[in-house]
Amino acid sequence: MTETFTAMVIDTVDGKPKGAFRKISLADLPDNDVLVEIAYSTVNYKDGLAITGKGRIARRMPMVGGIDLAGTVVESRSPDWEPGDKVVVNGWGLSETEWGAYTRYQRVKPEWLIPLPDAFTMEQAMAIGTAGYTAALCVDALEKWGSIKPGAGEVLVTGAAGGVGSVAIALLAARGYVVTASTGRPETHDYLASLGAT
Repeated sequence: MTETFTAMVIDTVDGKPKGAFRKISLADLPDNDVLVEIAYSTVNYKDGLAITGKGRIARRMPMVGGIDLAGTVVESRSPDWEPGDKVVVNGWGLSETEWGAYTRYQRVKPEWLIPLPDAFTMEQAMAIGTAGYTAALCVDALEKWGSIKPGAGEVLVTGAAGGVGSVAIALLAARGYVVTASTGRPETHDYLASLGAT
């Protein structure tokens, strides 16, 4: 295992959060129960805000950025996970209150992990990322708890040109919903229409 590796670390510089590449080691990682070798992460809007200091996303410093990951368990003190397990983490405060995925290795809590679904490669899981996962949860909730069905009326997606909104449009349109997109960026009209918005 590599002695040192590169991480994108957010720290306070001149009173503001700023991200920079830094060498760290396994000894620097949090003392959580599962060590994961990270294969992929995403660049989420929140990560951009955190790294550039334009948003107060990271709530403690220093902080390793990256709000989601796909990787392989290397070591585990948890009976639930074994070396070689392929896993995904979305959320759980990564890049906010917990060190995130912009590093080669990360120690995480066992309850944060979910097995990588057989239908996906790690790369595909992170292509979907937290934005896609959030959109899918919203569509699932709409279908489970909502009173609207495909063909029974329009569904409004706000923030439509963002990550969550654009995936939501594609998912809803594929299920037969009539999707109306709302955005403050008129130049995205053709893009939103290509996803299925009316």
